[in-house]
Amino acid sequence: MTKEEALLFKSRWRMANDRIAQEIRETSALTKLHQLALMFASSKAFDWSEKMRAGEQEIYERWQRLRKKMNDGA
Repeated sequence: MTKEEALLFKSRWRMANDRIAQEIRETSALTKLHQLALMFASSKAFDWSEKMRAGEQEIYERWQRLRKKMNDGA
C-alpha cells in the first residue's frame, strides 16, 4: 500500500466514523431507549444474562479496589 493509498483509506474511515457520530447525535432519546430495551431483551433471548451475571462479583470487587485506592490517596 502506498502512502497516498493509506491516507485515502484513513480519510474514508474518518468520514465513516464522522457519519456514524452524526447519526448518533441525531437519534432521539426515545429511539435510543428502544434500542437499549432491545439489547436487554436480546440478552435474555440468547441466554446471555446468566453469562453476564457470572462476572458481576469480579466487577464489583474491582470497583471496590479502585474506590479504596482513590479514598486512600485523598
